[in-house]
Amino acid sequence: STDQVDSLTSTQVSGLSTTQLNALQTTDVAALTTTQARSLTSAQVSGLTTTQVNALETTDVAALTVTQVGNLTTTQTGALTTTTLSGITSTQVAALTTTQINALSTTNAAALSTTQIDGLSAAQVSGLSTTTLNALSTTGVASLSSTQAAGITSTQ
Repeated sequence: STDQVDSLTSTQVSGLSTTQLNALQTTDVAALTTTQARSLTSAQVSGLTTTQVNALETTDVAALTVTQVGNLTTTQTGALTTTTLSGITSTQVAALTTTQINALSTTNAAALSTTQIDGLSAAQVSGLSTTTLNALSTTGVASLSSTQAAGITSTQ
């Protein structure tokens, strides 16, 4: 129950096996505090179901370390809801691989905020698929710095 999840310490949360973590209902995952979410190991994060990842509150997502976000699978990043994605900070965006970014749906690529786009490196921009680059909002493309824009290739 959510009461039981609330009572877990961050050490207890990080000690849960992937099987135990996967047994949590979405309401239980949503009940995780930011401290508990931040205590998840990289293996635990990559082992979450897509439903569980999307059950995390935006404050929990924002509290994840860059290592945790970097360990999201492409299946997880591809299944992010726009609400969950909105919790990702520009620092966390910088930790994503181009494979993870290209796994975003076109809807989510278009929903990236200018702040999140600011987190992209020129190397990440150059690795964007044509589909992902074209899906960025007009405001998002306009917010690219000259360094980022220099990463755009003729094949994109």
